[in-house]
Amino acid sequence: MRYYLEFEKPVQELELKIEELKRLSNGSDLKISAEIKKLEKKARELHSQTFADLTPWQKTLVARHPERPYTLDYINMMAADFVELRGDRRFSDDPALVGGFARVGQFPVLILGHQKGRGVKERISRNFGQPQPEGYRKAMRLMRLAERFKKPVITLIDTPGAYPGIGAEERGQAEAIANNLMEMSQLKVPVISVVIGEGGSGGALAIGVGDRLFMMEHSVYSVISPEGCAAILWKKDGNEIGQQEYALAAGALKLTAQDLLASKVIDEIIPEPLGGANMNPEQAAKNLAEAVTRTLEELSAKPAGKIVEERYRRLKKLGGFVAPKAV
Repeated sequence: MRYYLEFEKPVQELELKIEELKRLSNGSDLKISAEIKKLEKKARELHSQTFADLTPWQKTLVARHPERPYTLDYINMMAADFVELRGDRRFSDDPALVGGFARVGQFPVLILGHQKGRGVKERISRNFGQPQPEGYRKAMRLMRLAERFKKPVITLIDTPGAYPGIGAEERGQAEAIANNLMEMSQLKVPVISVVIGEGGSGGALAIGVGDRLFMMEHSVYSVISPEGCAAILWKKDGNEIGQQEYALAAGALKLTAQDLLASKVIDEIIPEPLGGANMNPEQAAKNLAEAVTRTLEELSAKPAGKIVEERYRRLKKLGGFVAPKAV
């Protein structure tokens, strides 16, 4: 059964009514069939209107939808001949970040990304998509391997953030992230990064430095989660903060794909099916594959030196200073 978010309840009620009428009619009652078609049209219109007017907080909830496709789902749908590679060669393997060589369209590539997992057991084993330092070191090892064999790199970002546990800090979480930022900026192969769900803080940045940064239509990308931001702003714990505070924080963070395209942080928004990628994962994967292959065709024609130079210029242009208004 499909999982509905809170703001989708009106759509859920209509769709449940349609299902009930279909059971009653069994395809034989013409009057009920006409009523079903009318309700189906109304449900599509309501669904379209709902997703046309999503708030930043609602987009955050869509980005976290439990049925949304994750990295391995996209790899299975858009890539061929995927061979997963494991381990950082220093400590262990980290299941929260997966990667390997594959083929997307006509391009042999390295593809890697965060993996949250489905179901309680897998989510725990993958640490809810929050990598440890060995995950980022594994990612860097694979990216260096891709550079050696002159293969483009595709990274899929979907994490609430890097794991902040004591063990992770003891093993050099901050150093692992910082090293990835430096090394990715100098890779001599094309690098395309796509936020497919949540892009949280340094955990996202650590595999997000590249020549192009895309976002799926209903993904979010921010320095902190709305919940974390609200806790800091209102100085309350999670039990005292409600949806209103989360919504205010999400709006202030400008974390949606539309906000970030307007501020030129990202390069392109990849469209999703009506209702989000979870409604039609195959179409979402097709849209993603088209954007990636189109961009690889452009970048692959450039020499390595030009790729690095243009990446440097792109990163230098990010951000800006806005002078405060005179009082």
